[in-house]
Amino acid sequence: MAAVDGQRMHRVRSAVLVTYRPRKALSWVLVVVAVLWLHALALQGLANALPGLASERPAEHATRAFITRTVRIDNAAPKPSAEPVPVASGRKKEPVSQPVAFASLAGQPLGTAVLEAPVLPSERRDASRSTAHELPAAKPLGPSEDLANNASASPAPAPNTAPVRDTTTSQPAASAAAQPLPVYDYLVPGSSRLKYDVSGLVKGFKYYVAGELLWLHDGKTYDARLEISHFLLGSRVQTSKGALTTQGLEPLRFGDKVRSEVAAHFQRAKGLVSFSANSPDVPLLPLAQDQLSVFVQLAAMWGGNASRFASGSQLPFQAVGPRSAENWVFVVGDTERLKVDGRELSAIKLLRERSLDYDVRVELWLAPALDYLPARIRLTQSNGDEVDMLWRKTEKP
Repeated sequence: MAAVDGQRMHRVRSAVLVTYRPRKALSWVLVVVAVLWLHALALQGLANALPGLASERPAEHATRAFITRTVRIDNAAPKPSAEPVPVASGRKKEPVSQPVAFASLAGQPLGTAVLEAPVLPSERRDASRSTAHELPAAKPLGPSEDLANNASASPAPAPNTAPVRDTTTSQPAASAAAQPLPVYDYLVPGSSRLKYDVSGLVKGFKYYVAGELLWLHDGKTYDARLEISHFLLGSRVQTSKGALTTQGLEPLRFGDKVRSEVAAHFQRAKGLVSFSANSPDVPLLPLAQDQLSVFVQLAAMWGGNASRFASGSQLPFQAVGPRSAENWVFVVGDTERLKVDGRELSAIKLLRERSLDYDVRVELWLAPALDYLPARIRLTQSNGDEVDMLWRKTEKP
């Protein structure tokens, strides 16, 4: 009798397990699907917050010739002349570099630069970390043309051009045209690979992914690549390619790839920026950057002369995206301390505030310990979606 009861209990237990296991497996499947859907939603949100995707790393970066030392480009400091000019006292006078007259193409003001009151940051870059490679300031290092050095011959916009959307405080065009173009010294960071922890919000959902900024240059040309990636869902990539000149970084092409790539092309000979997405051409303004190169350009400006940029200074740029161009004005803030893996990292905060409802708010922290490359980048949409990149470590490229 006991044997019969035992057999019955075994059959009942088997039936329960057969019923329970599929339900448990189905629950796990639903959980996995939900997680994947949330991550897909998060990466889709990144497409709206970042200007720039491919799951594979381009092969050219594996064979790209590059240097890891910094490159110094001196423009603003007084320089000795080949033949010093004698003065009445018998002493020799060295000519001082003069700023180039500001050219406001198509009557579009670029903004006001306040650079007169110097302030020293709490930390200076340790000059012993890398050896500066000196470059002659008078000769561009790349094939692109320097429009800023020929401001008096500003090219007229083509008939099909559209004005750049001005997000700065309006001012008379005549006043902008009379404003001198700022002249900076640059210390271009050495080639490096920066790793970031990325978090953010998309439609109220929190997400965590990985990020990387790859910066390569050979002293004459550069390649920059910013990637946001997830091991299951692929990655998003923005790229910038161009030349190193007396104006720092001069972009030639800016790419943005999600499923297919769209790009902006800097046609410096024509004074235009064109877009592969068939957006109208826009005039190319002096000191223009794309929405990736501007981060490294700021790093090079701070490396060249950090004491020049006082808290409250305004730094205007024409920021070219994959489909349009905007005027970005960064306001220099104070030195802050970021917490990275239990350590503190000193960084200068810069802020580009929204001027219109659909603009992106850009917060940037430049760290002296990273040759002023960004230790943190935070982009916030008007709807509350956010991308927050925090530096984790630096590797060899």
